[in-house]
Amino acid sequence: MHIEPGLVDGSKILLSYATAGAAAAYAGKLALNAIQKEGALALLLRAALCSALVFAFFELVAHRPVGVSEVHLILGTTLMLIFGVAPASIGLASGLLIQSLFFAPQDLPQYAMNITTLLVPLFATAALARRIIPESLAYVDISYQQAFKLSVAFQGGIVAWVGLWAFYGRGFGADSVSSVGSFGAAYLTVVLVEPLIDLGLLAAAKLVRRMQGTLFVDQRLYGAP
Repeated sequence: MHIEPGLVDGSKILLSYATAGAAAAYAGKLALNAIQKEGALALLLRAALCSALVFAFFELVAHRPVGVSEVHLILGTTLMLIFGVAPASIGLASGLLIQSLFFAPQDLPQYAMNITTLLVPLFATAALARRIIPESLAYVDISYQQAFKLSVAFQGGIVAWVGLWAFYGRGFGADSVSSVGSFGAAYLTVVLVEPLIDLGLLAAAKLVRRMQGTLFVDQRLYGAP
């Protein structure tokens, strides 16, 4: 979901710095909570794993430009469920930064927009997970319906933010509406596929019980902390 270069420019881009700063501050708060709960080593290890996976999602997995952005299989809900929201947020930000620095420097001016577009939906998805998944239910046991709702929240949030940046940068002209519509339609495939991947990976984690209680995965993956 790399925002198209030049979509938002001039003084308008200052808004992205403010939104990214707010998202980063909240991610920092989550990181501190995670350190207090499970320790700094667990956070660093999971964040490093998330960063490597996010880099692979953006650079190695097939993606294509559609409308005002690119369609990627990001698997933000997967990262959140397996590693926790704090490591996932760090991984999304750092993985995208590594990819931008070394492979797509033309995306650096849009980095704040891209980070906002990824992190805010992730935080909303984490909040939704707290509402729809009972505390007594392990993440490895969630249903397709629950996984689908989380995917819609995350991917729908991405589409909403991409649309916001497009309309903010270019106005509500026919071209903008068409480009955002094309991007949103293309992302429907991701919304349908991601819950299946989530459930597949969670089923695999369920079979690998030796991961339970380790620093590699979030405690909530196998049950209430």
